[in-house]
Amino acid sequence: MKRALVTGGSGEIGAAICRRLAADGCRVIVHSNRQRQKADALVASIVAQGGSAETAMFDVTDRAGCAASLQALLEPGAIQILVNNAGIHADAVFPGMSGEQWDSVIDVSLNGFYNVTQPLLMPMIRSRWGRIITVSSIAGLIGNRGQVNYSAAKGALHAASKALALEVASRGITVNAVAPGIIATAMSESAFNAEAIKALVPMKRAGRPEEVADLVTFLASEQAAYISGQIISINGAMI
Repeated sequence: MKRALVTGGSGEIGAAICRRLAADGCRVIVHSNRQRQKADALVASIVAQGGSAETAMFDVTDRAGCAASLQALLEPGAIQILVNNAGIHADAVFPGMSGEQWDSVIDVSLNGFYNVTQPLLMPMIRSRWGRIITVSSIAGLIGNRGQVNYSAAKGALHAASKALALEVASRGITVNAVAPGIIATAMSESAFNAEAIKALVPMKRAGRPEEVADLVTFLASEQAAYISGQIISINGAMI
């Protein structure tokens, strides 16, 4: 049974990914930083449906704490599927953006990518099989007003994924990023009403977390063995 770690797994998109990976036969490690109750409830739901899951609590921005938590998770063996899904917003137009807003978004998305991915990589390399999928955003491709920090972090993740894909291509490991557009979550519902979505999205609807999960889990599968170094959008034809 392959082991899969999903950072930010207690969120809406993360939870959909966790459920889908569990349905595909993985033992899923549901990560959260502060939402222990939600993560535990998701694990209980997966187990109740016959799947295998556990909770992991750590802060992806705490390098030392992250390394210690991951070392404990690696004791049974390599984690062969990693979904870097943790991320935050701290939106403001750039002239009014504080240093804290800039740093917090970069820290979670970009430094979090390093803090989680780097410790897992050598065990993955030794197993000669791995999938690293980073959940990015359309903002990393085309930018977005009020999200210079978020767009910068996501764009950097695209470049990092391409570079890492080159480094591990001969080791049976693929590295890709998935860039969703407007997805129906509590966060997007507060930012986009139905009319705005119809104006922005050619398909005239928001995507569903389950649709993102389907793409992520395909990239985590054996069938996606020749797909690496790619930024794959899921956005209803927005770009």
